[in-house]
Amino acid sequence: MKSNMMTVIRKELTRFFTDRRMVLTTLLMPGIMIYLLYSLMGQGLSSQYEDSEDFVAKVQVEALPESIRMVWEQDVPLEYTELSGTDEKEEALEALAEGEGECHLVVSFPENFDAEVADYQVSSGQPAPAVEIYYNSSDTDSQSAYGVMKGMLDSYESALANKFDVNPDGNQYDLASEEDLSAQVFSMMVPMLMMAFLFSGCMAIAPESIAGEKERGTIATLLVTPMKRSHLALGKVISLSLIAILSGLSSFLGMMLSLPKLMGGGDVINANVYGLQDYLVLLLVILSTVLVIVAVVSIVSAFAKNVKEAAGWVTPIMIVSMLLGVTSMVESLCKTEPVWFLIPLYNSVQCMNGIFSLNTDMVNIAVTVFANICYAGIGVVVLTRMFNSEKVMFSK
Repeated sequence: MKSNMMTVIRKELTRFFTDRRMVLTTLLMPGIMIYLLYSLMGQGLSSQYEDSEDFVAKVQVEALPESIRMVWEQDVPLEYTELSGTDEKEEALEALAEGEGECHLVVSFPENFDAEVADYQVSSGQPAPAVEIYYNSSDTDSQSAYGVMKGMLDSYESALANKFDVNPDGNQYDLASEEDLSAQVFSMMVPMLMMAFLFSGCMAIAPESIAGEKERGTIATLLVTPMKRSHLALGKVISLSLIAILSGLSSFLGMMLSLPKLMGGGDVINANVYGLQDYLVLLLVILSTVLVIVAVVSIVSAFAKNVKEAAGWVTPIMIVSMLLGVTSMVESLCKTEPVWFLIPLYNSVQCMNGIFSLNTDMVNIAVTVFANICYAGIGVVVLTRMFNSEKVMFSK
Protein backbone atom coordinates (compact mmCIF):
# COMPACT_ATOMS: atom_id res chain seq x y z
CA MET A 1 0.00 0.00 0.00
CA LYS A 2 2.76 2.40 1.00
CA SER A 3 4.74 1.93 -2.23
CA ASN A 4 1.63 2.33 -4.40
CA MET A 5 0.60 5.50 -2.59
CA MET A 6 4.12 6.92 -2.77
CA THR A 7 4.18 6.22 -6.51
CA VAL A 8 1.00 8.24 -7.02
CA ILE A 9 2.25 11.02 -4.74
CA ARG A 10 5.61 11.22 -6.55
CA LYS A 11 3.83 11.26 -9.91
CA GLU A 12 1.56 14.15 -8.91
CA LEU A 13 4.33 16.17 -7.25
CA THR A 14 6.66 15.61 -10.21
CA ARG A 15 3.95 16.65 -12.66
CA PHE A 16 3.32 19.83 -10.67
CA PHE A 17 6.87 20.94 -9.81
CA THR A 18 8.25 20.26 -13.29
CA ASP A 19 5.65 22.60 -14.77
CA ARG A 20 7.22 26.03 -14.22
CA ARG A 21 4.11 27.93 -15.21
CA MET A 22 1.97 25.99 -12.73
CA VAL A 23 4.49 26.58 -9.94
CA LEU A 24 4.58 30.28 -10.76
CA THR A 25 0.81 30.74 -10.97
CA THR A 26 -0.09 28.46 -8.04
CA LEU A 27 2.70 28.98 -5.49
CA LEU A 28 4.50 32.24 -6.16
CA MET A 29 2.02 34.57 -7.83
CA PRO A 30 -0.80 34.41 -5.22
CA GLY A 31 1.39 35.55 -2.33
CA ILE A 32 3.21 38.18 -4.40
CA MET A 33 0.05 39.59 -5.96
CA ILE A 34 -1.80 39.72 -2.64
CA TYR A 35 1.13 41.48 -0.98
CA LEU A 36 1.45 44.04 -3.79
CA LEU A 37 -2.32 44.59 -4.04
CA TYR A 38 -2.90 45.08 -0.31
CA SER A 39 0.22 47.21 0.07
CA LEU A 40 -0.79 49.51 -2.80
CA MET A 41 -4.33 49.77 -1.44
CA GLY A 42 -2.93 50.65 1.99
CA GLN A 43 -0.65 53.32 0.53
CA GLY A 44 -3.57 54.78 -1.43
CA LEU A 45 -5.77 54.93 1.66
CA SER A 46 -2.95 56.41 3.75
CA SER A 47 -2.17 59.10 1.17
CA GLN A 48 -5.85 59.95 0.93
CA TYR A 49 -6.01 60.29 4.70
CA GLU A 50 -2.89 62.48 4.74
CA ASP A 51 -4.38 64.66 2.01
CA SER A 52 -7.54 65.10 4.07
CA GLU A 53 -5.47 66.18 7.08
CA ASP A 54 -3.77 68.90 4.99
CA PHE A 55 -7.02 69.98 3.32
CA VAL A 56 -7.93 73.69 3.64
CA ALA A 57 -11.53 74.63 2.86
CA LYS A 58 -12.14 77.77 0.80
CA VAL A 59 -15.36 79.48 1.86
CA GLN A 60 -17.31 82.51 0.66
CA VAL A 61 -19.35 84.05 3.47
CA GLU A 62 -22.34 86.34 3.63
CA ALA A 63 -22.73 88.54 6.77
CA LEU A 64 -19.85 86.97 8.71
CA PRO A 65 -20.44 87.66 12.46
CA GLU A 66 -17.55 88.78 14.64
CA SER A 67 -17.82 85.77 16.96
CA ILE A 68 -17.41 83.31 14.09
CA ARG A 69 -14.55 85.36 12.63
CA MET A 70 -12.65 84.99 15.91
CA VAL A 71 -13.20 81.23 15.92
CA TRP A 72 -12.04 80.85 12.32
CA GLU A 73 -8.89 82.85 12.90
CA GLN A 74 -7.77 80.53 15.72
CA ASP A 75 -7.18 77.02 14.41
CA VAL A 76 -9.78 76.15 11.77
CA PRO A 77 -8.42 74.80 8.42
CA LEU A 78 -10.23 77.18 6.09
CA GLU A 79 -9.76 80.35 4.07
CA TYR A 80 -12.69 82.71 3.71
CA THR A 81 -13.69 85.68 1.63
CA GLU A 82 -16.70 87.85 2.40
CA LEU A 83 -19.55 88.50 -0.03
CA SER A 84 -20.70 92.09 -0.23
CA GLY A 85 -24.20 91.66 -1.66
CA THR A 86 -26.95 89.47 -3.08
CA ASP A 87 -25.50 89.53 -6.59
CA GLU A 88 -22.14 88.21 -5.42
CA LYS A 89 -23.88 85.47 -3.45
CA GLU A 90 -25.87 84.36 -6.51
CA GLU A 91 -22.72 84.28 -8.63
CA ALA A 92 -20.92 82.26 -5.95
CA LEU A 93 -23.80 79.76 -5.73
CA GLU A 94 -23.89 79.38 -9.50
CA ALA A 95 -20.14 78.78 -9.69
CA LEU A 96 -20.33 76.25 -6.85
CA ALA A 97 -23.21 74.38 -8.53
CA GLU A 98 -21.32 74.17 -11.81
CA GLY A 99 -18.04 73.22 -10.16
CA GLU A 100 -16.26 76.31 -11.40
CA GLY A 101 -13.74 78.34 -9.46
CA GLU A 102 -11.89 77.38 -6.27
CA CYS A 103 -14.70 77.95 -3.77
CA HIS A 104 -15.82 74.88 -1.82
CA LEU A 105 -18.66 76.39 0.24
CA VAL A 106 -21.01 79.34 0.39
CA VAL A 107 -22.13 80.15 3.95
CA SER A 108 -24.89 82.61 4.77
CA PHE A 109 -25.39 84.01 8.29
CA PRO A 110 -28.32 86.15 9.50
CA GLU A 111 -27.53 89.89 9.56
CA ASN A 112 -27.63 90.15 13.37
CA PHE A 113 -26.42 86.64 14.14
CA ASP A 114 -24.58 87.38 17.42
CA ALA A 115 -27.46 89.43 18.84
CA GLU A 116 -30.06 86.83 17.85
CA VAL A 117 -28.01 84.04 19.41
CA ALA A 118 -27.55 86.02 22.64
CA ASP A 119 -31.28 86.76 22.91
CA TYR A 120 -32.52 83.30 21.90
CA GLN A 121 -34.19 81.19 24.58
CA VAL A 122 -34.75 77.50 23.92
CA SER A 123 -37.88 77.49 26.09
CA SER A 124 -39.51 80.16 23.89
CA GLY A 125 -40.44 77.58 21.26
CA GLN A 126 -39.35 79.96 18.51
CA PRO A 127 -37.07 78.80 15.66
CA ALA A 128 -33.37 79.29 16.37
CA PRO A 129 -31.18 81.53 14.18
CA ALA A 130 -30.35 79.54 11.04
CA VAL A 131 -27.00 79.29 9.25
CA GLU A 132 -27.16 78.18 5.62
CA ILE A 133 -24.26 76.11 4.22
CA TYR A 134 -24.33 75.51 0.46
CA TYR A 135 -22.06 72.80 -0.97
CA ASN A 136 -21.73 70.49 -3.98
CA SER A 137 -21.81 66.80 -3.00
CA SER A 138 -20.50 65.74 -6.41
CA ASP A 139 -17.21 67.46 -5.52
CA THR A 140 -15.27 65.53 -2.86
CA ASP A 141 -13.44 68.67 -1.73
CA SER A 142 -16.75 70.51 -1.32
CA GLN A 143 -18.19 67.63 0.67
CA SER A 144 -15.09 67.52 2.88
CA ALA A 145 -15.34 71.26 3.42
CA TYR A 146 -18.98 70.85 4.41
CA GLY A 147 -17.96 68.32 7.07
CA VAL A 148 -15.30 70.68 8.42
CA MET A 149 -17.69 73.64 8.51
CA LYS A 150 -20.59 71.77 10.08
CA GLY A 151 -18.32 70.23 12.72
CA MET A 152 -16.90 73.64 13.58
CA LEU A 153 -20.34 75.24 13.92
CA ASP A 154 -21.63 72.31 15.98
CA SER A 155 -18.66 72.69 18.33
CA TYR A 156 -19.26 76.43 18.59
CA GLU A 157 -22.93 75.85 19.35
CA SER A 158 -22.03 73.38 22.11
CA ALA A 159 -19.49 75.81 23.57
CA LEU A 160 -22.17 78.50 24.03
CA ALA A 161 -23.77 76.48 26.84
CA ASN A 162 -20.84 74.32 27.89
CA LYS A 163 -21.65 72.86 31.32
CA PHE A 164 -19.35 69.83 31.26
CA ASP A 165 -16.70 68.15 29.07
CA VAL A 166 -16.56 64.57 27.83
CA ASN A 167 -13.10 63.02 27.44
CA PRO A 168 -11.07 66.25 27.44
CA ASP A 169 -7.89 66.23 25.36
CA GLY A 170 -4.62 65.09 26.84
CA ASN A 171 -5.79 61.81 28.39
CA GLN A 172 -5.96 58.26 27.11
CA TYR A 173 -9.48 56.82 27.32
CA ASP A 174 -9.28 53.92 24.87
CA LEU A 175 -8.28 50.95 27.01
CA ALA A 176 -7.80 48.55 24.10
CA SER A 177 -4.23 47.30 23.87
CA GLU A 178 -2.17 46.75 20.73
CA GLU A 179 -2.81 43.04 21.19
CA ASP A 180 -6.59 43.58 21.32
CA LEU A 181 -6.64 45.75 18.19
CA SER A 182 -4.53 43.31 16.19
CA ALA A 183 -6.65 40.35 17.32
CA GLN A 184 -9.86 42.13 16.32
CA VAL A 185 -8.63 42.94 12.81
CA PHE A 186 -7.10 39.54 12.09
CA SER A 187 -10.00 37.52 13.54
CA MET A 188 -12.52 39.34 11.33
CA MET A 189 -10.63 39.29 8.04
CA VAL A 190 -8.22 36.35 7.99
CA PRO A 191 -10.64 33.36 8.28
CA MET A 192 -12.67 34.42 5.24
CA LEU A 193 -9.57 35.21 3.19
CA MET A 194 -7.85 32.01 4.28
CA MET A 195 -10.80 29.89 3.15
CA ALA A 196 -10.75 31.65 -0.22
CA PHE A 197 -7.00 31.06 -0.58
CA LEU A 198 -7.20 27.36 0.31
CA PHE A 199 -10.11 26.78 -2.05
CA SER A 200 -8.35 28.67 -4.84
CA GLY A 201 -5.27 26.50 -4.39
CA CYS A 202 -7.36 23.33 -4.56
CA MET A 203 -9.26 24.53 -7.62
CA ALA A 204 -5.99 25.28 -9.41
CA ILE A 205 -4.70 21.70 -9.19
CA ALA A 206 -7.42 19.14 -8.39
CA PRO A 207 -9.56 19.47 -11.55
CA GLU A 208 -6.47 19.22 -13.73
CA SER A 209 -5.19 16.18 -11.82
CA ILE A 210 -8.41 14.12 -12.11
CA ALA A 211 -10.80 15.66 -14.65
CA GLY A 212 -7.81 16.62 -16.80
CA GLU A 213 -6.55 13.04 -16.86
CA LYS A 214 -10.05 11.83 -17.74
CA GLU A 215 -10.20 14.35 -20.56
CA ARG A 216 -6.79 13.29 -21.92
CA GLY A 217 -7.47 9.60 -21.37
CA THR A 218 -4.39 9.05 -19.16
CA ILE A 219 -6.51 8.04 -16.17
CA ALA A 220 -7.18 4.73 -17.94
CA THR A 221 -3.49 3.81 -17.70
CA LEU A 222 -3.58 4.13 -13.92
CA LEU A 223 -6.86 2.26 -13.58
CA VAL A 224 -5.65 -0.82 -15.48
CA THR A 225 -2.62 -1.28 -13.21
CA PRO A 226 -2.86 -3.79 -10.31
CA MET A 227 -2.88 -0.88 -7.88
CA LYS A 228 -5.87 -0.77 -5.53
CA ARG A 229 -8.26 2.05 -6.33
CA SER A 230 -8.24 3.10 -2.67
CA HIS A 231 -4.46 3.58 -2.86
CA LEU A 232 -4.90 5.69 -5.97
CA ALA A 233 -7.58 7.84 -4.31
CA LEU A 234 -5.55 8.30 -1.13
CA GLY A 235 -2.39 9.12 -3.07
CA LYS A 236 -4.27 11.73 -5.12
CA VAL A 237 -5.78 13.35 -2.02
CA ILE A 238 -2.48 13.48 -0.11
CA SER A 239 -0.40 14.85 -2.99
CA LEU A 240 -3.03 17.43 -3.95
CA SER A 241 -3.36 18.45 -0.30
CA LEU A 242 0.38 19.09 -0.04
CA ILE A 243 0.33 21.34 -3.09
CA ALA A 244 -2.83 23.13 -1.95
CA ILE A 245 -1.29 23.80 1.47
CA LEU A 246 1.80 25.32 -0.16
CA SER A 247 -0.43 27.54 -2.31
CA GLY A 248 -2.53 28.56 0.68
CA LEU A 249 0.52 29.31 2.81
CA SER A 250 1.94 31.49 0.03
CA SER A 251 -1.23 33.54 -0.03
CA PHE A 252 -1.40 33.57 3.78
CA LEU A 253 2.16 34.87 4.06
CA GLY A 254 1.50 37.64 1.53
CA MET A 255 -1.67 38.61 3.39
CA MET A 256 -0.09 38.66 6.87
CA LEU A 257 2.81 40.80 5.64
CA SER A 258 0.61 43.30 3.83
CA LEU A 259 -2.43 43.49 6.12
CA PRO A 260 -0.84 46.02 8.52
CA LYS A 261 -0.16 48.29 5.53
CA LEU A 262 -3.70 47.83 4.26
CA MET A 263 -5.10 48.84 7.66
CA GLY A 264 -2.84 51.89 7.73
CA GLY A 265 -1.46 50.94 11.12
CA GLY A 266 1.89 49.25 10.70
CA ASP A 267 2.91 50.29 14.24
CA VAL A 268 -0.36 49.14 15.84
CA ILE A 269 -1.68 46.25 13.72
CA ASN A 270 0.92 43.50 13.57
CA ALA A 271 1.16 39.73 13.81
CA ASN A 272 3.72 39.71 16.62
CA VAL A 273 0.91 39.21 19.15
CA TYR A 274 0.70 35.56 18.09
CA GLY A 275 3.12 32.98 19.40
CA LEU A 276 4.51 29.73 18.04
CA GLN A 277 1.71 27.71 19.66
CA ASP A 278 -0.94 29.80 17.87
CA TYR A 279 0.69 29.18 14.49
CA LEU A 280 1.10 25.46 15.16
CA VAL A 281 -2.57 25.10 16.09
CA LEU A 282 -3.52 27.17 13.03
CA LEU A 283 -1.41 24.89 10.83
CA LEU A 284 -3.18 21.85 12.27
CA VAL A 285 -6.58 23.35 11.44
CA ILE A 286 -5.41 24.29 7.93
CA LEU A 287 -4.06 20.79 7.26
CA SER A 288 -7.35 19.13 8.22
CA THR A 289 -9.36 21.73 6.30
CA VAL A 290 -7.36 21.21 3.12
CA LEU A 291 -7.99 17.46 3.32
CA VAL A 292 -11.74 18.12 3.32
CA ILE A 293 -11.59 20.64 0.49
CA VAL A 294 -9.37 18.45 -1.68
CA ALA A 295 -11.64 15.46 -1.09
CA VAL A 296 -14.72 17.46 -2.14
CA VAL A 297 -13.05 18.99 -5.20
CA SER A 298 -11.60 15.61 -6.22
CA ILE A 299 -15.03 13.96 -6.06
CA VAL A 300 -16.52 16.71 -8.21
CA SER A 301 -13.59 16.47 -10.63
CA ALA A 302 -13.97 12.69 -10.91
CA PHE A 303 -17.64 13.08 -11.75
CA ALA A 304 -17.01 15.81 -14.37
CA LYS A 305 -16.17 14.95 -17.97
CA ASN A 306 -13.50 17.65 -18.39
CA VAL A 307 -11.64 20.40 -16.54
CA LYS A 308 -14.03 23.15 -17.64
CA GLU A 309 -17.05 21.27 -16.33
CA ALA A 310 -15.27 20.51 -13.05
CA ALA A 311 -14.39 24.17 -12.53
CA GLY A 312 -18.00 25.14 -13.19
CA TRP A 313 -19.30 22.74 -10.54
CA VAL A 314 -16.65 23.64 -7.96
CA THR A 315 -17.28 27.39 -8.16
CA PRO A 316 -20.63 27.32 -6.25
CA ILE A 317 -18.97 25.25 -3.51
CA MET A 318 -16.24 27.88 -3.25
CA ILE A 319 -18.86 30.62 -2.92
CA VAL A 320 -20.51 28.67 -0.08
CA SER A 321 -17.15 28.34 1.70
CA MET A 322 -16.56 32.09 1.40
CA LEU A 323 -20.03 32.76 2.82
CA LEU A 324 -19.14 30.54 5.74
CA GLY A 325 -15.97 32.60 6.09
CA VAL A 326 -18.08 35.74 6.54
CA THR A 327 -19.53 34.22 9.74
CA SER A 328 -16.32 35.22 11.52
CA MET A 329 -17.41 38.86 11.08
CA VAL A 330 -20.87 38.34 12.62
CA GLU A 331 -20.75 37.79 16.37
CA SER A 332 -24.21 36.16 16.53
CA LEU A 333 -23.04 33.48 14.06
CA CYS A 334 -19.91 32.61 16.05
CA LYS A 335 -20.80 29.61 18.21
CA THR A 336 -18.65 28.10 20.95
CA GLU A 337 -20.49 24.84 21.71
CA PRO A 338 -18.48 21.79 20.48
CA VAL A 339 -21.45 20.40 18.54
CA TRP A 340 -21.23 23.31 16.08
CA PHE A 341 -17.66 22.30 15.28
CA LEU A 342 -18.88 19.14 13.61
CA ILE A 343 -20.07 21.22 10.64
CA PRO A 344 -17.41 21.02 7.88
CA LEU A 345 -15.72 24.28 6.82
CA TYR A 346 -17.78 26.28 9.34
CA ASN A 347 -15.78 24.59 12.09
CA SER A 348 -12.50 25.62 10.47
CA VAL A 349 -13.63 29.23 10.13
CA GLN A 350 -14.64 29.42 13.79
CA CYS A 351 -11.38 27.78 14.90
CA MET A 352 -9.39 30.35 12.92
CA ASN A 353 -11.53 33.10 14.41
CA GLY A 354 -10.79 31.81 17.90
CA ILE A 355 -7.06 31.50 17.24
CA PHE A 356 -6.74 35.01 15.78
CA SER A 357 -8.91 36.54 18.51
CA LEU A 358 -6.57 34.93 21.10
CA ASN A 359 -9.41 32.79 22.49
CA THR A 360 -8.21 29.37 21.41
CA ASP A 361 -10.42 26.52 22.68
CA MET A 362 -8.47 23.27 22.42
CA VAL A 363 -11.62 21.17 22.81
CA ASN A 364 -13.18 22.79 19.75
CA ILE A 365 -9.87 22.51 17.89
CA ALA A 366 -9.76 18.78 18.63
CA VAL A 367 -13.39 18.29 17.56
CA THR A 368 -12.71 20.20 14.32
CA VAL A 369 -9.55 18.28 13.40
CA PHE A 370 -11.17 14.91 14.21
CA ALA A 371 -14.33 15.77 12.25
CA ASN A 372 -12.34 17.02 9.25
CA ILE A 373 -10.21 13.88 9.14
CA CYS A 374 -13.37 11.76 9.25
CA TYR A 375 -14.96 13.77 6.43
CA ALA A 376 -11.76 13.46 4.38
CA GLY A 377 -11.78 9.69 4.99
CA ILE A 378 -15.38 9.51 3.79
CA GLY A 379 -14.33 11.50 0.75
CA VAL A 380 -11.53 9.02 -0.01
CA VAL A 381 -14.03 6.12 0.22
CA VAL A 382 -16.43 7.89 -2.16
CA LEU A 383 -13.58 8.72 -4.56
CA THR A 384 -12.45 5.07 -4.46
CA ARG A 385 -15.92 3.89 -5.45
CA MET A 386 -15.96 6.41 -8.26
CA PHE A 387 -12.61 5.08 -9.51
CA ASN A 388 -14.15 1.58 -9.41
CA SER A 389 -17.07 2.71 -11.57
CA GLU A 390 -16.37 2.49 -15.28
CA LYS A 391 -19.57 4.43 -15.95
CA VAL A 392 -18.18 7.40 -14.03
CA MET A 393 -14.53 7.25 -15.05
CA PHE A 394 -15.10 6.61 -18.78
CA SER A 395 -18.18 8.77 -19.34
CA LYS A 396 -18.07 11.00 -22.41
